[in-house]
Amino acid sequence: MTTQTITPSLTQEINVGGLNYARIVRSEWTKLRSLRSTGYALLAAVTMLIAFGIIDSASIVSNWPTLSAKEKASFDPLLASLRGIDGAQLAIGILGVLALTGEYTTGMIRSTFTAVPKRLPVLWAKATVFGAVSLALTVPTALIAFFASQSILDGQHISIAFSHPGVPQAVIGAALYLTALGLFALGLGALIRNTAGAIAALVATIFVLPALVNVLPPSLKDTIGPYLPANAGSAITSIHPAPHTLAPWTGLGLLCAYPAATLLAAALLLHRRDI
Repeated sequence: MTTQTITPSLTQEINVGGLNYARIVRSEWTKLRSLRSTGYALLAAVTMLIAFGIIDSASIVSNWPTLSAKEKASFDPLLASLRGIDGAQLAIGILGVLALTGEYTTGMIRSTFTAVPKRLPVLWAKATVFGAVSLALTVPTALIAFFASQSILDGQHISIAFSHPGVPQAVIGAALYLTALGLFALGLGALIRNTAGAIAALVATIFVLPALVNVLPPSLKDTIGPYLPANAGSAITSIHPAPHTLAPWTGLGLLCAYPAATLLAAALLLHRRDI
């Protein structure tokens, strides 16, 4: 994924007719959709979220007659339909990083802060635009992934209805989880201000740390694991929570605290740095 230079005229538009938050949001929306990486990342997220669920469901249906009784009893049709979350979260996360660091890479951030001297409205506008775009994309995509996968699983009569208790919460929760994780990535980008460094921090947080915690003694793993961002947020996507996990909305609330903390820290640093 690459960044694209954005012409200064895009930030100048917020000064036309007076500076206000709505104009800053419009400018940030223009900049986000002007990035080549935006289309690539969103397409990757949509493709993985839908395709992985379909592929996993098709594989289960194909192999169902050969599965053991234990494997059949433990099969979770909801989990199969949301299998693409792991890939989608990386795509959304990378886009969140690029939405912030792209301007630092091209130097466009100087023009942005010249147009908006108070700076903080720029950060809030970026988070507003990114969060709205992510949620608008992931909600329908999660629904498509669910219904497409369940139509396949129905071939072996192992599907689950959307009306089943907890399913709507889990499917919509998957979109909320991806959006919150993307905002966390945006916050990391705002703090680190370097694309490679922010992506490395994101990958370490959502993939490496959980793996490291899993090899700790059970007592430590059960104490630390549930509070990691990915583990906490993913609780909302399951109707059969594993032992030692947070309650669905508690986990999602904790995940939302991570982007809130990174964005607030970035806001404080904006007052102490030149750019």
